[in-house]
Amino acid sequence: MSIASQNLTNTQGIRLPLDAFVVIVSTEWNAEIISRMLHGCEKVLKEHKVAYKHLTVPGAVELGFAVKKYWEKSNSFGTVIRPTAFITLGCVIKGGTPHFDYVCRMVSDNISALNVLLPVPTIFGVLTVNNEKEAEDRLGGLHGHKGEEAAVAALKMMCISEQF
Repeated sequence: MSIASQNLTNTQGIRLPLDAFVVIVSTEWNAEIISRMLHGCEKVLKEHKVAYKHLTVPGAVELGFAVKKYWEKSNSFGTVIRPTAFITLGCVIKGGTPHFDYVCRMVSDNISALNVLLPVPTIFGVLTVNNEKEAEDRLGGLHGHKGEEAAVAALKMMCISEQF
């Protein structure tokens, strides 16, 4: 089955927790791409009446730190609402140096670790692409809309978490 024919945004049958609250953490880098990813993500959350908060960090490497710190603060004295999921949004575009490989590895390792360490899901909504055209193809083009898909993944994971 080709990627284009998969329906990755199907939300039929999802039963969300009553207190569903998502924290979206996005990067400043590649702002135009991130803005479009964020718009798609927010659209899906609004359609499902899920409360959310948006935070911005400088770059993709900082996504993991922000998620972990927000989780820690949400546990102290009830001053911050405890999220039922996190969504990370970023875009790393390959350049002419090995920097791309290091950044992608750190980001994926950090977000993977958060999925094991935290009791709520952290969704990997980070594009790792060779050029802006590939990013464009993932914002409603040939490869779907990765912002929307990240939000749907969060909805599905919150539902799964509720079932345990």
